[in-house]
Amino acid sequence: MTTRAESLDPVVRDRLVCPQDLGELLNAGDELYNPRLRVAYAIDELGIPNMLIDDARTVTDDEHRAITGAAEQ
Repeated sequence: MTTRAESLDPVVRDRLVCPQDLGELLNAGDELYNPRLRVAYAIDELGIPNMLIDDARTVTDDEHRAITGAAEQ
């Protein structure tokens, strides 16, 4: 099954950056994830990313490791 992040139009996806640090975002299922700030931006059921800083959710250490594949330290 395709995730919402994977379903984004490639042209749109290539232009999306984190509104906080303007850095690259990772596809994380139904969210776009900034591993530097450990925040995730939701993508709604219509495929529209919510890139509002106030609506971003903080990601736990376990979620961060799962998304990035980082080894435990």
